[in-house]
Amino acid sequence: MTASIREQEWLRQRDVLARFGELALQSDNIGEILQEACYLVGQALGTDIAKVMELQEDGTTLLIKAGVGWPTGVVGKVTVQADQGSSEGHALRTGKAVISEDIETEKRFEYAGFIRDAGVRALVNVIIIGGKDQPAYGILQVDSRVPRRFTEDDTKFLRGYANLVAAAVSRLRKVAEMRESEARLRVSEARYRALVTATSNVVYRMSPDWTEMQQLDGQGFLSDTVSPSKAWMLGYIYPDDQSQVTGSIQEAIWTRGTFDLEHRVCRADGTVGWTHSRAVPLFNQQGEITEWFGAASDVTEFKRVEAALIEGEGRLRTLMEGIPLLVWRSDGEGKWTWASPQWLEYTGQSQEESRDWGWLQAVHPDDHERARQAWHEAGTNGLLNVEFRVRRAADGNWRWHQTRSVPVRGTPEPGHPEGRTLEWLGTTTDIQDLKHLQGQQTVLLAELQHRTRNLLAVVRNVARRSIGPSPGRSQYDARLAAIGRVQGFLARSSSWSVALQELVRAELLAAGDGTSDRVTVEGPSVNLPGEEVQPMALALHELATNAVKYGAIAQPSGHLSVTWRLEGPDSAAQLVLEWRESGVAMSSGRPERQGYGTELITRALPYQLKAETHLEFTSDGVRCTIALPAGTFRNEDGRE
Repeated sequence: MTASIREQEWLRQRDVLARFGELALQSDNIGEILQEACYLVGQALGTDIAKVMELQEDGTTLLIKAGVGWPTGVVGKVTVQADQGSSEGHALRTGKAVISEDIETEKRFEYAGFIRDAGVRALVNVIIIGGKDQPAYGILQVDSRVPRRFTEDDTKFLRGYANLVAAAVSRLRKVAEMRESEARLRVSEARYRALVTATSNVVYRMSPDWTEMQQLDGQGFLSDTVSPSKAWMLGYIYPDDQSQVTGSIQEAIWTRGTFDLEHRVCRADGTVGWTHSRAVPLFNQQGEITEWFGAASDVTEFKRVEAALIEGEGRLRTLMEGIPLLVWRSDGEGKWTWASPQWLEYTGQSQEESRDWGWLQAVHPDDHERARQAWHEAGTNGLLNVEFRVRRAADGNWRWHQTRSVPVRGTPEPGHPEGRTLEWLGTTTDIQDLKHLQGQQTVLLAELQHRTRNLLAVVRNVARRSIGPSPGRSQYDARLAAIGRVQGFLARSSSWSVALQELVRAELLAAGDGTSDRVTVEGPSVNLPGEEVQPMALALHELATNAVKYGAIAQPSGHLSVTWRLEGPDSAAQLVLEWRESGVAMSSGRPERQGYGTELITRALPYQLKAETHLEFTSDGVRCTIALPAGTFRNEDGRE
């Protein structure tokens, strides 16, 4: 090559460097710069084919980022693996230019199929370096469709040219990072504004050392900042809490962690309130704190309620510890969480010993199962009511106690209209003396009933001896017998009540027919208390006596049905008894005279028992309905 030709090439390369340098400084489009770099380097070296390959994050894959002279579908899509058998991989590992003068005779490397398909015969690879402490950006590869010997001047030019490309890429990367940072900042500011607008919380920003409040949006709770303030502590923090706030700030700065504190503040309206404040540090790339971002919520009402709860809890505990009962708290399974000093003193247990099921150790072993069963049923019934013996530590005696408990519920919520059960609060009361008195009362009552029955027997005997045989004497004697049967029932009952079924059958049997298939008796299990049962017994006696003499029992074609039922809601249920005779040949019209039975049913029962009664003499037999109001009977579960 003559000196003149070399000089022309040198001038052409100089011109290319100048033109590319101007473009690299003026353009902010990396795609445009890389594409022009391929075009200009082809002009400088007299080839019509070149490409820039970008190294991907895996460190071995090269993507053809820009190029000239390549078929459609190569640039931006085709990748090359920079492995050990490739010229590209060798260039990346050595950092030197790699020249292949003729790939057909080259034995060192393998070449990608698309390169051979494009008719490439010679090529040179030059690394495009990365920034400081950064991996290479990629490779500038100049190709030739004829074998070619690239000179040392060519490689020097290409290295300088590749460095210009690297500088342009580095500049544009920094520009992109700046723009991305600006965009993130704008988004962050927008989010901050949105947060301030949407939240009811106070939002604030502090300097790295907290000496200056840069911004505060008080949301009406605190006063907004007009400008950054170094006197924020005096303006916002209640004087008695300033030292605590300062200590928490110093700890957060020292640990580079979260500031989290509840403290009092001076509110916008001049009053003192409470806030829960949290702030987190923001760091730069060097790990230095640039500012603190925080939010503070108004917890004044919560603190007021909390103080009221603490005060109420104190009053409740004072009450529980002052009343002469053994008081305790438990979960829903019977596991105690607290026992009053009265329990501890009475049983000799410690607070720790009474917890969980430990309280059972103070209960008589024979009563353990009863206590556990009562707790098992309490969850369903919503009430604990059980009696068991408790050992008194002072003398070691086992004394009977009654234990009652109800659940403490929270506020109503969906699915829990009565509120969720928070705990159970109960009392255990010494009933040993009461049981003794009840025993004495039972003995006295039995004696009284015995004497009453004896007195009735005496009255009946006097009547028989004083009054000659007559229908009136027989009726009088039968009525006294009915009263005597009631007393007999009550004497045998520990609950001072009589089952309605037993009462009906007893009166039918006494009248003369309690088992006939022409008599039907049915109804739910219901008990009548002692004070209510006597008027009902007399009413049933009168109805049964009439049926035996004139009605359904007396006549072969007759049938008697005695049924009762409960009507209305549980709390206001009535007991309705129906006496219905059928198949009876009745005399025409109502009886001319109202006897004792009629007056008893239509007048005495409404007066004594507040009952609603209806007595009717139909052509088919007697009909009688007696409706007793709630409170005058007990159903099968013992409720009145």
